[in-house]
Amino acid sequence: MSKITIIGAGQVGSTIAFALTLKQLASEIVLIDIAKERAMGEAMDIRQGTPFIGPVYIHDGDYEDAKGSDIVVITSGVARKPGQSRLDLAQTNVNIMKSIIPLITKAAPNALYVIVANPVDILTYQFVKTSGIPANHIFGTGTMLDTARFRARIAETYKIGQQNVHGWVFGEHGDSSFVPWSLANIGSIPVDSFAASFTGDYKLPDFNKDDVEDYIRKSGGIIISAKKCTNYGIGVTTASLVEALNYDTDSVLTITSMIDGEYGIKDVCLSIPTIVGKAGIKGHVAAPLTDHEVEELKHSADCLKDVINQLQF
Repeated sequence: MSKITIIGAGQVGSTIAFALTLKQLASEIVLIDIAKERAMGEAMDIRQGTPFIGPVYIHDGDYEDAKGSDIVVITSGVARKPGQSRLDLAQTNVNIMKSIIPLITKAAPNALYVIVANPVDILTYQFVKTSGIPANHIFGTGTMLDTARFRARIAETYKIGQQNVHGWVFGEHGDSSFVPWSLANIGSIPVDSFAASFTGDYKLPDFNKDDVEDYIRKSGGIIISAKKCTNYGIGVTTASLVEALNYDTDSVLTITSMIDGEYGIKDVCLSIPTIVGKAGIKGHVAAPLTDHEVEELKHSADCLKDVINQLQF
């Protein structure tokens, strides 16, 4: 079992800690936060439930307590406000990350680093460029949550088990993300053909692709407007990524990481299918896209580069 350090004990960090504990993905979890009392309280609350779960030791600590961590999850940053884009947060959270990087990398130089804080693509890029940690050990949750939202939306539309829906969201975790519909299928049948292929005694509903993508992009904002934060979806998403990192059975996930020539794109972090496991990133998967989808991915990369060029790392 692994040792995992979570930096940031707010709604997202504490929910991730709870999800990791429920799934018993670590033998030890360290919660670090500038608000030390908050970290202590969250750890204590979760720890008191472990007799009903399993032997997970979760506690608060400082950066030196991260020593020996196999995985470090970073959630620290200013939360997104209603109506605010993830990229609006960029310089503020870049500055917060500047203070974190030297402290955590000194304590845990051999860990795998999972960036969750937003804007996740920008902060992952910053970490790769400035931390001195190997790039294949650094990645963000990227469009994993967007992909889950996509699968959930299609499953809701057709009232079919989510495990039968396959597809991805590529690009930025934000406004320039997109679904490569050429790769999307339900039970191996292209999504476009699924309704027409159904021979049951009722008609399946139609759906609009633009509406689905709009739903994916706006879900976070809707949830934040309703309850002031998003935590459960990203909590489960991060736990799923950590589960993949715990084992040698490599998984293909849409995490954000440094792109190095795939689709003619370089020097930016964004999400495409990536093979990841216990040793970190094994490689990217340049799935066959249509010409239009490649242009959409390049547009997403350009949007991120425009922001990167305005930031001080």
